[in-house]
Amino acid sequence: MKAAESFDPRVDAYINKSAAFAQPILTHLRELVHKVVPEIQEDIKWSMPFFTYRGQMFGNLAAFKAHCSFGLFGGAMKVWFKEQGIDENGMGSIGKITSLKDLPPNKVLVSYIKQAAAFIDDGAKTMQRPKRAARPTPDTPAELAAALKKNKAAQKVWADFSSSCQREYAEWITEAKRAETKEKRIAQAIEWIAEGKPRNWKYQNC
Repeated sequence: MKAAESFDPRVDAYINKSAAFAQPILTHLRELVHKVVPEIQEDIKWSMPFFTYRGQMFGNLAAFKAHCSFGLFGGAMKVWFKEQGIDENGMGSIGKITSLKDLPPNKVLVSYIKQAAAFIDDGAKTMQRPKRAARPTPDTPAELAAALKKNKAAQKVWADFSSSCQREYAEWITEAKRAETKEKRIAQAIEWIAEGKPRNWKYQNC
């Protein structure tokens, strides 16, 4: 019997709207996942059914015009599949599925699902996003650096500014195409910096 809190009616709707060949495939895989991992939860993301487990992305189902796919997520799972000689080819973890006959035996599928759950139980993260590399501290334009040396108050504030605040001023000055424009911007920058104001002080705070 389905547990109402773990079976999402939107997934029922997705399966019912899928092509006739896909419905028994999706239903079988869905029920098998729930049977093996009773704590599994369902969701719809990017218009497809997704499974989550203990706060981590677990896998997904998808139906296309001529085939279905079933994926189990996580870097550890990807490595494990490779070690088993299973080559994930972008069509889920077990390739294109056009009928129930294309599925591995239930015993094999159960081993896949158990392994995916075990990795998460052991602390594997499947929803981590790669960290964005920190942007380097910008070089201070020579003309601005010279002007800062003549104004101790501005020099001190500049040293305490975040990299993003420094970058905004540096880019503003280096983008000036005419020497006169650059001089005016440097003069304005020194005035604002001495007052502790970032480049876009009217709209934001540093």
